[in-house]
Amino acid sequence: MIGDKAYDSDRLDRELAERYGIEMIAPHRGERRRPTQDGRPLRRYRRRWRVERLFAWLHHFRRLVIRWEYHVENFFGMVRLGCMQILFRYL
Repeated sequence: MIGDKAYDSDRLDRELAERYGIEMIAPHRGERRRPTQDGRPLRRYRRRWRVERLFAWLHHFRRLVIRWEYHVENFFGMVRLGCMQILFRYL
């Protein structure tokens, strides 16, 4: 899981690893005495902007910003439709 500096805590890292087997990737905060990352996993962190940009594009679809759909299946269908429309726009 990739997070920003707000998610940098030893307790959260331990809990995610024990419960779910997930490795948390977050740049360390400036006030840490010893850094938690050695730089290698942060290469994946640099590509995080792509996901955040997709969420920003999806917020242009009014039906996704205000959840009109009662059923989860219909809502996820609208998310897929929005993603397809974004994809076709940039092809």
